[in-house]
Amino acid sequence: MSFWDHLDELRNVIIRAALLMATATALLFFVMPEIFDKVILAPCRPDFPTYRLLDSATEVIGGDMTPVRMSTIELININLASQLMIHLSISFWLAAVVCAPALLCLIWQFITPGLYKKERLAGRAALSAGMLMFYTGACVSYFIVFPLTLRFLAGYQLSSLIPNVISIDSYIDTFTGLTLIMGLTFELPVAAWIAGRLGIINRSVFQRYRRHAIVALLIVAALITPTGDPLTLSIVFLPLYILWEISALMVPSAIGKKETGIETDIG
Repeated sequence: MSFWDHLDELRNVIIRAALLMATATALLFFVMPEIFDKVILAPCRPDFPTYRLLDSATEVIGGDMTPVRMSTIELININLASQLMIHLSISFWLAAVVCAPALLCLIWQFITPGLYKKERLAGRAALSAGMLMFYTGACVSYFIVFPLTLRFLAGYQLSSLIPNVISIDSYIDTFTGLTLIMGLTFELPVAAWIAGRLGIINRSVFQRYRRHAIVALLIVAALITPTGDPLTLSIVFLPLYILWEISALMVPSAIGKKETGIETDIG
């Protein structure tokens, strides 16, 4: 294919992706009020599954889960156009999340002809694993990180004279921000696998800095859920630590890499 043929094919990919996004955004726009009430605003209600689970665990092991046992969190709107803009933006970003596999397939079909067979297999595996890990991180954020963060911050008061009045803009910014952060954080095993394949890092790096990582992850978990309760701290810390160990397993060990180099020299 000539340069102009490639350019024409790229234009077709962009048009198909734009049509897909426009269709998904329009459909989600019409059903967004129901999604907003039943999904996005669900952590505001005390009957959210995570809160019920924590309450049940607290009854078994004891402890104080006062930040979780709260009434429904009320949100307000202080900007005239906020609800409309949130309606539009959430519809678009949710469409991007839902259509991400199809969009990646379109891009992959465009670049595949220029790759070798091994590169195609590795790229397909990386894309599939990356999407799966991002969705897993988003679920962890929705069911664990965001609800606990919301309950703590909604109940925290610097002074009893300062009541907490939470705006819908603040709620959505925190919701989308934590979801994106956790989704990207869960890409660590995929990034480690790619870096290991490129010879940038090996397993000894994870072994050398494991204790540092444990301390850092504990600090991150404490910042996310600063309730002082060991149960909620453990719930956030364990997925992050498991993620670290999975990343360590995804890269080659230093011994294996050295042996490979010896065999190459002999050959």
